[in-house]
Amino acid sequence: MNSILENRPLLAEQITDVAEVAGYLWQKGWAERNGGNITVNITACVDDEIKSLKAISEAIPVGRTLPFLKGCWFFCKGTNKRMRDLARRPMENGAIVRITEDCSHYEIVADRPVKPTSEIISHLSIHNYLIGKGSSYKAVLHTHPTDLVAMTHNPAFLQKDVLSYLLWSMIPETRAFCPRGLGIIPYSLPGSGELADATIRELDEYDVVMWEKHGVVSVSDNIMEAFDMVDTLSKSAQIYFTAKSMGFEPERISREQMNELKTAFHLPK
Repeated sequence: MNSILENRPLLAEQITDVAEVAGYLWQKGWAERNGGNITVNITACVDDEIKSLKAISEAIPVGRTLPFLKGCWFFCKGTNKRMRDLARRPMENGAIVRITEDCSHYEIVADRPVKPTSEIISHLSIHNYLIGKGSSYKAVLHTHPTDLVAMTHNPAFLQKDVLSYLLWSMIPETRAFCPRGLGIIPYSLPGSGELADATIRELDEYDVVMWEKHGVVSVSDNIMEAFDMVDTLSKSAQIYFTAKSMGFEPERISREQMNELKTAFHLPK
């Protein structure tokens, strides 16, 4: 069977990047079993021939109407699919879907009838929000970084911006490369509309948000940048844990030094 990626280098590049990031997530231990999800808005790569393809699934309800997704196409990791398999065979463990005219259903178009992630309502709601606000962001990543999830088991870290300042204070790159910090969402049922809505509210202020005791959601222009922000925050968490395991409280970069970074690099917040 021919793949939809054949003779479409721009689309193939998008899927190759997804596969590469999926491999990183598995290698880091952030994607146990089928944990984590990736969706990428690929609408800009869709040509007229793709638009004319017949669906290979019935119209599947999203669970809500998302008006800004009209005419949009996405690559989605499949539900119950493993990141390590997505890394090796992305078109067997993910699917390309299009949003139907009513903006409340999607259809699988290629390559196989792999049903998308169980977090599809959160992912598509986030994409709808991003398009609605005129954002250039096209990638949504959900993963389970061990160190960051562990920190959400401490109530002291769940207050607004406590983790942002702690992680910024471990190494200058975190302040520079994750300038909007880390939002916190109290525990909510995975895959629920409530979780989707809470995530959207936090994304108004942050590019990376923690689902308490669950995982991280990151949004960016592309999947590599979404991964890089989580990777950078995780490095700060590792520095913090390493210092604590050596028996001392890390000295931290001061607020004055962080403000210096903010001014030098024209950072928000």
